[in-house]
Amino acid sequence: MAKKKKATAVQDFSKYIRWFWMLFAGSIFFVAFLFLLASWGVFGYMPDHTVLENPKTHLASEIISSDGKTLGKFYLSENRTSVSYDELSQSLVDALIATEDARFHDHAGIDARGTLRAFFFLGKKGGASTISQQLARQLFVGVRSKGWDKYTQKIKEWVISIRLERQYTKEEIIAQYFNIYDFLNNADGIRSAARIYFGKEPKDLDLKESAMLVGMFKSSNLFNPRTKPEPTRNRRNVVLAQMYKYGYISGEVKDSLQKTALGLNYSPESHSDGIATYFRTSYLKGFMKDWIKKHPKPDGTKYNLYLDGLKIYTTIDSRMQQYAEKAVQQHMSRLQAEFFNQNTPEKNPTAPFLDLSQKEISALMKRAMRQGERWRVLKRAGKSDAEIEASFDKPAKMTIFRWKDGKPSELDTIMKPIDSMRYYKSFLKPGMMSMDPLTGHVKAWVGGMNYRHFQYDMVKQGKRQVGSTFKPFVYATAIDQLHYSPCDEFPDTPFCIEKNKYGNSEEWCPKNANGENDYGGSRTLKDALAKSVNTITARLIDKVGPQPVVDLARSLGVESEIPVMPSIALGVPEISLYEMVGAYSTFVNKGVYTKPVMVTTIEDKNGNVLYQFKPETRDVLSEETAYVVVNLLQGVTEGGSGSNLKHDHKANRIDYKKIITGYPYKFKNPIAGKTGTTQNQSDGWFMGMVPNLVTGVWVGAENRAVHFRSITYGQGGAMALPIWGLYMKSCYADKTLNISKELFEKPKDLSININCSDVPETINDEFW
Repeated sequence: MAKKKKATAVQDFSKYIRWFWMLFAGSIFFVAFLFLLASWGVFGYMPDHTVLENPKTHLASEIISSDGKTLGKFYLSENRTSVSYDELSQSLVDALIATEDARFHDHAGIDARGTLRAFFFLGKKGGASTISQQLARQLFVGVRSKGWDKYTQKIKEWVISIRLERQYTKEEIIAQYFNIYDFLNNADGIRSAARIYFGKEPKDLDLKESAMLVGMFKSSNLFNPRTKPEPTRNRRNVVLAQMYKYGYISGEVKDSLQKTALGLNYSPESHSDGIATYFRTSYLKGFMKDWIKKHPKPDGTKYNLYLDGLKIYTTIDSRMQQYAEKAVQQHMSRLQAEFFNQNTPEKNPTAPFLDLSQKEISALMKRAMRQGERWRVLKRAGKSDAEIEASFDKPAKMTIFRWKDGKPSELDTIMKPIDSMRYYKSFLKPGMMSMDPLTGHVKAWVGGMNYRHFQYDMVKQGKRQVGSTFKPFVYATAIDQLHYSPCDEFPDTPFCIEKNKYGNSEEWCPKNANGENDYGGSRTLKDALAKSVNTITARLIDKVGPQPVVDLARSLGVESEIPVMPSIALGVPEISLYEMVGAYSTFVNKGVYTKPVMVTTIEDKNGNVLYQFKPETRDVLSEETAYVVVNLLQGVTEGGSGSNLKHDHKANRIDYKKIITGYPYKFKNPIAGKTGTTQNQSDGWFMGMVPNLVTGVWVGAENRAVHFRSITYGQGGAMALPIWGLYMKSCYADKTLNISKELFEKPKDLSININCSDVPETINDEFW
């Protein structure tokens, strides 16, 4: 009887064991079936192997300088640039594994131990998502769901994470994880985050910086270092504690770093921030759009500048660009302060305008109203002209530009829109371009002083009268055609070109700067160009005629309209700074014009070369003529309007000390150059040249009626030349740039005499 009961008990127990294994096998089968259903797409879209190989992420196009620095990016909503595993600092990798997935190297996408722990403790002792699962969620699954979808989503994550582990190495998964995350503040991916929050590349991040960024993976909204620094610091310290727990750092390192501040170096990356903003936004964007139209992808579709991750290699040197922008800031802040000082309502009732009646000013402002964005917006909203005009007299909140402590700044204020227009018209604006004359590579491009508030580019977009900087084209034509020497003398007396001789409608009688009192004797061509003597330039254009001068300018790359008339000799044509720098470079480059180059190479996101520039050159002048013109222009800096670059002139300089920063410059090396000043001091120019760098600078206001009252401050030597001087001092101080201090190379067979004994050693009071 006892045996029978025992046998029955064993039989009953075996039944339970059988049921257990059936349930276990069924569970395994059920889970496998769920995985299979997920892989078939029953629970929603599942990527195939081709999509896994090329996950769709929006990549910003990167603008790279000639010295390998990122100047900026083109993007819409995602400022993302991918990096490889090798470009990550070890501290980033260690912090990620210690915090997010300590057994990352021991599993194949799913952490079984972590999953069981999460199941039994209902997530109270931590979740079970591996780095691979989190990557799967961000790439293909999306935000966390609720209800039944929450569980199907987890199954999809598991399936995709296993596929990712099969498709990629552990290192590639880590790199993708860092690249895909949104760190806020336009910091999409680790590359942007490192640059924006710390001004570094990912490989250069230190331990505490890495810990902060890894801490943001928990929730970038909760741990935003800009808006929530203390919670972010606490989260960073949790990451450091995790790194200590798993043996990545010592207790001493953890304790010392947890006491430190975040140490942010916030450097926003947007289209209106950073360096070379005018180059990137005004020029390069247009260049790329034109290129994209003409160069489709192999499948016939168009590249997307904002999503396809193109790499655009430019000729801009980030160091020289920074020196150029700094020089502009230094000088323009002081020049503007003096302009405001001279144009108060008490000193000038029509400020900031000069030489205009109130009626003319009113008409000018009304035209400006109709050309502005405010007018267009209100017009689209159905407002009448009278209503729109009335709105300009109603105070409104706005943020305006100002100079503060020598740097660009912004001020939140309440102002009438009409007053803000007048305020902005009172600002003098700069333009600057620097180029290697041999290669045509443009090294620096400053189209204005602040792109956010002044978006019109004054390098290539803007064109202004060039004044006396046009005179070398006249001299070059005369030397080329008539074989003149710098030492040839011409009478410095009044001179006229009769009516209709060159199609001029009236007799043309130019005067020298000081009128009737500025004549006498004779001058060599070298002295005449150094002193910018108008009458002698007029004599030269009468000798050769205007048409050959226009033809030469065209050959030198000037595409702007130039009227065929004698007055062009004194610089009435409106020409861009871009054209002028290219033209002057021809003189230094032995008479060979090289078209300015800004983009050298374009690559796709995989590094395939899509575009490579081809130099465009042409012979314009003989080497001898080009050298003689350079020699003439050296006279400008030795004893003419540009001589403050090399000499310390103490007389009549009291007022200049208010605006000229860095004086005396005391350059010892050969410099060729030319100042230019237009009528009423509306435009100030300086073109400066050394053997391997040609730089042009322009300064003026938007409206020509806004200018200095006297030539003391309004000439090119005061408005533009100091920017060149400051810029070149910085370039020479940076020995890595190798800016030349050598002599300009002389032709072997120079037949024109350039050794004049009558070059004056003092400068005319006109220039100071």
